[in-house]
Amino acid sequence: MSDVVLEAVGLEKRFTRRRLFAADTVVRAVNGVDLAVRRGETYAIVGESGCGKSTMARLLLTLMRPSGGTVLYEGRDTAGMSDRELRALRRDLQVIFQDPFSSLNPQMSVGALIEEPLRVHGIGTAAERRATAAAMLARVGLRPEHADRYPHEFSGGQRQRIGIARALVTGPKVVIGDEPVSALDVSIQAQVINILAALKAEMGLTLVLIAHDLAVIRHMADRVAVMYLGEIVEEAPADDLFARPAHPYTAALMAAIPIPETGARAPAATLEGEPPNPVAPPPGCRFHPRCPHARDNCRTDHPALRELGDRRVACHYAEELTLPGIAAGTQRRAPAVERRFALLDARTQDNDRGERP
Repeated sequence: MSDVVLEAVGLEKRFTRRRLFAADTVVRAVNGVDLAVRRGETYAIVGESGCGKSTMARLLLTLMRPSGGTVLYEGRDTAGMSDRELRALRRDLQVIFQDPFSSLNPQMSVGALIEEPLRVHGIGTAAERRATAAAMLARVGLRPEHADRYPHEFSGGQRQRIGIARALVTGPKVVIGDEPVSALDVSIQAQVINILAALKAEMGLTLVLIAHDLAVIRHMADRVAVMYLGEIVEEAPADDLFARPAHPYTAALMAAIPIPETGARAPAATLEGEPPNPVAPPPGCRFHPRCPHARDNCRTDHPALRELGDRRVACHYAEELTLPGIAAGTQRRAPAVERRFALLDARTQDNDRGERP
């Protein structure tokens, strides 16, 4: 059995805007992405808003057809699957949505919401589905009587637990979380992250996390891919990426992490300006208009994503640059950033403080 469970090869997604009296405009939301998710790992995709990471998640979930390239699940091209095969795939490949308020049908009880995937896939009898849903509620730290309540009766953290229960009730192999904790405050994030980590170990899951919060990613991920304007610019083991970023964009993302310390100074700006217009991306390296290390050939030659030790990086001068990571910051900054990460390390009880409806 291959170590790779989910793979993208040359994956592209283009969106075309038709215009009546002008030329059509094309946005390459995902532009030739190659990645491979290994069985049992937590693989994270990070980047600024609009970089293409959520589009990437939809392509991996087969919720959107690619404009080019392929998505392989356990070595099989998902584009060539029949409707029956796709139904089986979606039992194995589930999603946790970003917004726990809009992703749950307000007209369905919690028990019905969690039972629905079992019913759709024809799993068990009605009684067995109820028992499975009740057991899944318990596994995410909720009580059996919660099955008869409705989503509006729960807090945000509890709703996300319900979303996790719904995603895991069919026993999937791969779960993709599209910003699964970004709508929650930090204390509740810690609880949800702990639940995900425990269930991943218990059920042998493979997780793909889409996120922009590097604290969450550092806490959870085994490997991290950094996206910029539809392309992966760096991919590395999480510890190595945070300690020694090789791409200037990765280093800039780390420098932008907020410091949770009263009176602390903001870090020196290393990333200026807005991302370029995706309709007309700059030639050469797409990051060069914002890069403090750009040279003449960066403006004309597009860097390929290439192997560099234990990572892949798309930068002409990655070997020459020494970029600051989290552990390499100033003495004042490094402990403050570590405290931001430490907020997600606290283990909490299943019964959330102030979380009961």
